[in-house]
Amino acid sequence: MSSPVNPFADLQTLMTQFSVPGVDLAALIESRRKDIDALVAANQSALEAAQALARKQTEMLTQAMQDIQQATREAASGVGLGDPAKQTAAARKAIEKAIADMKELAEMAKDSQKDALAHLTQRANEHLQEIRALMQPPAKK
Repeated sequence: MSSPVNPFADLQTLMTQFSVPGVDLAALIESRRKDIDALVAANQSALEAAQALARKQTEMLTQAMQDIQQATREAASGVGLGDPAKQTAAARKAIEKAIADMKELAEMAKDSQKDALAHLTQRANEHLQEIRALMQPPAKK
């Protein structure tokens, strides 16, 4: 397997041709690489969360279809057909399950957004530290 291409190599070569005194090009390029790494991590986190949500929704739909099939079989056999208390209990159970499922999906979405934002926030804090370090006056010799 070949090694991955370094997209910063060409940029670094180009920037050395136009070097500016007092500017650390290697540090500047490394900072941009870290920015891209943070975006990649946030996107990876968002993708994994979207996949987890899709799996959970599939599980919920499968369970709902099985419940509908069971209710249809029971109705066809006459079980609970004339009992309003059983019908009310079944409806209440279905509504409570739907609400619990919606809460679970909302919690999963919230956690995934929090995780993705944490990657970006961490990088923003690192970036702020880098800027502060650049703003420090040079040490006197």
